[in-house]
Amino acid sequence: MSWIDLIRIPVWTGAGAILLVIIMFLDSRFTKYNDLQEIKNGNTAVTTRFVLKLFAQAYILAQSISKSSEMLEALVVSLISFVLLLVLEWIVEKIVVAVSGMKLEQGIHEGKIGYALFAGSLHVTGALIIGSI
Repeated sequence: MSWIDLIRIPVWTGAGAILLVIIMFLDSRFTKYNDLQEIKNGNTAVTTRFVLKLFAQAYILAQSISKSSEMLEALVVSLISFVLLLVLEWIVEKIVVAVSGMKLEQGIHEGKIGYALFAGSLHVTGALIIGSI
């Protein structure tokens, strides 16, 4: 391992952490409730979905970094993947409502852990698919 590699580790880690904070902030703007406030209030369902979504985004970022030789490329791929994951989430939620009548976001806000695990698993599944490309 060269000195350049040792210098790249904190730079890539810092850039990745900043991107994850931005992505999770943007994601929280798309929910009808305040994620961080609900987490502070002890809503375990919101916390569960948030953690699974964070894992999904981190996985996509890790795959982008491992497949890219340049930081900008990895960050752009991660942002595009984030948008794609948001679109897939929206489509799947519409299908779930049409097929089963389950309103995932409402159920999560009400504290239903099953809804949170279901929605979170969709994020993780989407991340695994997107990350494999």
